[in-house]
Amino acid sequence: MRALTTAEMIAKKLDYKLKQIVVDDRLYPGDADEMLTIIHRLDNELEVVMLFGHNPALTDLVHRFSSDIVHMPTCAVAKFKFTAKSWSSVGKSKLAKVALDYPRKS
Repeated sequence: MRALTTAEMIAKKLDYKLKQIVVDDRLYPGDADEMLTIIHRLDNELEVVMLFGHNPALTDLVHRFSSDIVHMPTCAVAKFKFTAKSWSSVGKSKLAKVALDYPRKS
């Protein structure tokens, strides 16, 4: 419920239609393997995807993509851009950009 509430708050800020939010129960409690499987099966028509979930699964997934991010604090946002041509290549293709932001970041 907390992850969905957060997704809805972010969607409102981005003028994203709430009815377009997809809830996938495999994300919670989930694990990094399951999250990566979900990503690999995304429709290639989608250009950008945001996942909302909880730790330790999100931190484990982030570590698979980049060693630059060591910790995902509460309310953290990790952004990844891949050179992948399809979602099934994410995590195997080159990472083009990585960023981390969170409240109270020093």
